Amino acid sequence: MNFEFPETALSVAGITNYIQSLLEEDQILRQVWVTGEVSSANHHRSGLFFTLQDPDGTAGIKCVIWNSQAAKLMQIPTVGEQIIILGSIRLYPQRGEYQLSVWQALPAGAGLQALRYQQLRDRLLAEGLFDPQKKRPLPLHPQTIAVVTSPTAAAWGDIQKTLKHRYPGLHLLFSPATVQGEQAPESIVKAIARVEKDGRAEVLILSRGGGAVEELACFNDERVVRAIAECSIPVITGIGHQRDESLVDLVADICVHTPTAAAEIVVPALSELYAQHQQRIDALYDAVYEVKVTTENQLQVLRNRLQRLGLDRQVKQEMQKLG
Repeated sequence: MNFEFPETALSVAGITNYIQSLLEEDQILRQVWVTGEVSSANHHRSGLFFTLQDPDGTAGIKCVIWNSQAAKLMQIPTVGEQIIILGSIRLYPQRGEYQLSVWQALPAGAGLQALRYQQLRDRLLAEGLFDPQKKRPLPLHPQTIAVVTSPTAAAWGDIQKTLKHRYPGLHLLFSPATVQGEQAPESIVKAIARVEKDGRAEVLILSRGGGAVEELACFNDERVVRAIAECSIPVITGIGHQRDESLVDLVADICVHTPTAAAEIVVPALSELYAQHQQRIDALYDAVYEVKVTTENQLQVLRNRLQRLGLDRQVKQEMQKLG
């Protein structure tokens, strides 16, 4: 049986070159971001070869970081870590394989958030926004206090209850804001602006209760940080977290870790003021009493001296008579 090859048949090199041109000249694949988990890594004298795969193991891609590029990476791929890489697809004809030539690697997920946080923190620190010398003292006895938080959050109730108990008769200005989600940064900035436009508040509390890291992301937003830095009145932050400081904590004049603590620090308790006043009265009484006793003792000493002088004078007079 005779069989003729079609004239369109390609050699291995031909089909490989064709596939190579499709892959390497594609606009998307020439500069593509890929995220996945590093499943294997092999250090070679020419570079680092590793495999990036989906967490469920359904797909994988071979990657290479040449030695000349390694020093420029933000993150060195390590087995088991989630990363995001930027690179371009390259095909190697000898093996008929393609791989991703990596230009940059970043931590993914929480690692990426931490990297972005640190980069923003360093930039704002360099600008001097966290300078301790810029911290303003709180007024000793403020009569008007502004509060920025969610109207439905427990934080607002905790602050009202604490202030009413500690210092009845205060005037509270409530400026509601969304304190979670994508709309939160803009909402908080507007709430602070309302307080400044009103012009009555002597101090401002920015607060919310606890939550997961992603729920507190708005307090690391650059817009919120700058709004606090530019605020014309002292700002206290009472964000319900204990582990890490948010950027708003670093820029605020005073930071504490709960809404209740913020309310406690903004005004003294009247009961404490009364106790201090009573202590001053007692101290003044003791001081006056001590002066009184000391003066009486000194007066008695002088009386004794006068009596002795009188006797001496009488004796002298009698001796003169006898002489």
